[in-house]
Amino acid sequence: MQKPINILNKRARFDYEILDKFVAGIQLTGTEIKSIRLGKASVTESFCEFHENELFVVNMYIQEYSFGTHYNHVPRGERRLLLTKKELKGLQKNVENKGLTIIPLRLFINERGLAKLEIALGRGKKLYDKRETLKTREADRKLDRIKKEYR
Repeated sequence: MQKPINILNKRARFDYEILDKFVAGIQLTGTEIKSIRLGKASVTESFCEFHENELFVVNMYIQEYSFGTHYNHVPRGERRLLLTKKELKGLQKNVENKGLTIIPLRLFINERGLAKLEIALGRGKKLYDKRETLKTREADRKLDRIKKEYR
């Protein structure tokens, strides 16, 4: 049994306020899925956008497969996300009308061996919101240290 693949976008929760989450399939080629299973992917700089009525993830990095031939994939190509029509229409409406952003949170492989991308509908945080996040995180760390001393 191979180790579970769970590639996170740690920056997303810091830069965006998460409103709603979805799990989407990804349309991949053979060498792309092999690289993901080896853990050679990154979603930190990626984002999602609509082309007509289809949703694509842009700038997601999947390293070229080392044993691939001339049929190897492009590392930073656009990849289509697979969602239901109802989910796509709702997302597109939110992005166009409310000015929200669709960002990938994590890339994982489910129990059936399929690559899935957890995406979120988010609103960008302002600088003062980010400072507030850092303050609460630091306060939680201090509280944990104090609790640990009294145990």
